[in-house]
Amino acid sequence: MNATIFAPWDDPQAKPLIQFRNVTKRFGVFTAIDDLSLDIYEREFFALLGPSGCGKTTMMRMLAGFETPTEGHILLGGQDIDPIPPNKRAVNMMFQSYALFPHLSIWDNIAFGLRRDNMPKPDLEARVEEMLRLTRLEQFARRKPHQISGGQRQRVALARSLAKAPKLLLLDEPLGALDKKLRQDTQFELMDIQEKTGTTFVIVTHDQEEAMTVASRVAVMDQGRLMQVATPDRIYETPNSVYVADFIGDVNIIEGRATARTEESYQIDWAEGQPPLTAKSTTALATGQGCHLAIRPEKVTISAERPADAINAIQGEVHDIAYLGNLSTYHVKLANGTIIKAQTANTRRISRRSFTWEDPVWLSWTATAAVLLEH
Repeated sequence: MNATIFAPWDDPQAKPLIQFRNVTKRFGVFTAIDDLSLDIYEREFFALLGPSGCGKTTMMRMLAGFETPTEGHILLGGQDIDPIPPNKRAVNMMFQSYALFPHLSIWDNIAFGLRRDNMPKPDLEARVEEMLRLTRLEQFARRKPHQISGGQRQRVALARSLAKAPKLLLLDEPLGALDKKLRQDTQFELMDIQEKTGTTFVIVTHDQEEAMTVASRVAVMDQGRLMQVATPDRIYETPNSVYVADFIGDVNIIEGRATARTEESYQIDWAEGQPPLTAKSTTALATGQGCHLAIRPEKVTISAERPADAINAIQGEVHDIAYLGNLSTYHVKLANGTIIKAQTANTRRISRRSFTWEDPVWLSWTATAAVLLEH
């Protein structure tokens, strides 16, 4: 989905489909969700991302109606949905286990909810056929769930969830049971289906790659709070905290003290006997203030000689090499014991690799490569 075209969150006129307003959820003395406010827009593919126990599933269960907020309100299309029972909400939930009926055919599994709503037979048949086409399951319509693969069962669950044309579809770790290759294929299928139907999807996942692939926006959560809500590229390139930087992808975190050089340029003193580093940042930091520099390994250049024009250059030796086929990650140990990771693309054959274990190397990066974060 092209974020430049679709960005209702940047439009002050856009009305959110879902609004969490100061929602708190307690279970006894435990606070699962802590005074959380969030807007989700129509046609978004929104990801709730975080470690186990961060509150993402509780948020989803409240949207579905299985839990009620202890404080605050949840609105759907401007209406407070707290008093509305789950089966009366324009919301459907797809569970991790898929929960298909083993004795029913794929066709009848998809038709199940429509039959319960007493949909007229011609409409029901047309709708089931449409869902089979959408999820590319036409040739499996007469089979039972045990006669098809895991990835196909996942699509049946999706077709059944979308059959009633909900305003909102909730997906709880929907790809958890699939192997990596199939997960990746299915992620693109999900995006395709979401775009075709225009349904708002909210997905719960602890897999950052998945959230970054499918979502229009990602909410990174920790202990019942939203740490950052933004598009995947902003979360990756401009995390607002060490927690978010560390949670998404691979990152080097260097701790130091900042001194302003010019309006947006800072000198970072960070280790005994190491040259100070330079970073540009729009965040205003006080002189001597503790800070963290977050640098992605792919933004660190590794070389045998010190690059002549490098703004930031530090010396170390190759301590470890992780070969990932298309990429190699070099773990470089500095004189003070700090390990910095640098990543290079393997455009040449492995026998031509430039560096090996214990080689002395230089690491360098630009002033804008690192994100400067407050302590």
